[in-house]
Amino acid sequence: MALEKGKNDLLFADIEKELRYISSIVKQKGREILNNYTITPPQFVALQWLLEDGDMTIGELSNKMYLACSTTTDLVDRMEKNNLVMRVKDENDRRVVRIHLLDEGKNIIDDVIKKRQNYLKEVLSDFSEDEVLSLQSSLKKLHREMKEE
Repeated sequence: MALEKGKNDLLFADIEKELRYISSIVKQKGREILNNYTITPPQFVALQWLLEDGDMTIGELSNKMYLACSTTTDLVDRMEKNNLVMRVKDENDRRVVRIHLLDEGKNIIDDVIKKRQNYLKEVLSDFSEDEVLSLQSSLKKLHREMKEE
């Protein structure tokens, strides 16, 4: 059953507003958690991309993060000094340098994400199991639809 076009503009405005507010709260909570670590939010985002997509060049990471290559280079320099990543020469083309996620970087990501998941678990503690499953299903469907566009 699809919603009638035009009739539910207020409904969609409200959904957009709630998603924006939720996103802001999650981002703020994530930053609070990161305060306990020696990395910045942009470094955390870079580490997440490396974990999800594997080794990549500065250019590839810059594109994913919508940053200038020079900014990403500075970011990687700081992460390399903290033993979170290392630069490695590409096996097939020695001119290409890839950024590789080290165990310390992976451990920070795992730890921070676990704390974010615990926060979400706490927030959803008053939801019934059916409500949580319904929320999960709806969010997955929304994500799929957005990825296809």
